[in-house]
Amino acid sequence: MMKRFLLGSAFVVASAAAAGAQTVAVKSESKVTVKDGKEVAVTGCLGKAASGTGYTLNNVEGRDVKSRSYLLVSDEDLDAHVGHLVEVKGRASNLGDGKVEVKTKTKIERDDADDQESKSTTKLEGDLPSIPYLGVKSVKMLRTSCG
Repeated sequence: MMKRFLLGSAFVVASAAAAGAQTVAVKSESKVTVKDGKEVAVTGCLGKAASGTGYTLNNVEGRDVKSRSYLLVSDEDLDAHVGHLVEVKGRASNLGDGKVEVKTKTKIERDDADDQESKSTTKLEGDLPSIPYLGVKSVKMLRTSCG
């Protein structure tokens, strides 16, 4: 089963030019998909990703675990479980024949110039120990704290 993880960011930068101020809006969205890999059931502490968008599972324990942390790929809002000890079931990209695809769309909108749009796709395959994604199928809270 495929899961998606949306990373989105939008910000506006205003800069003063000799002829006046120009506004530029940059919107970027990434979608991460985890395919294949190995089915796992692991426990760990659910946290927010450093980027502020998405989630991590830290202090991971479980059978066949090769990583102490995972970036979680999920369509679900997991905010209610941040800071909790949870059990996550899903596909680990760093075990077996894992495949991760990252699609990114970026749009630059300018007041005084044509808009620009770009798309990129990155595919990662094989044993992926340096980028441990976990495609989430289910999350079960075990305790309200990680300690």
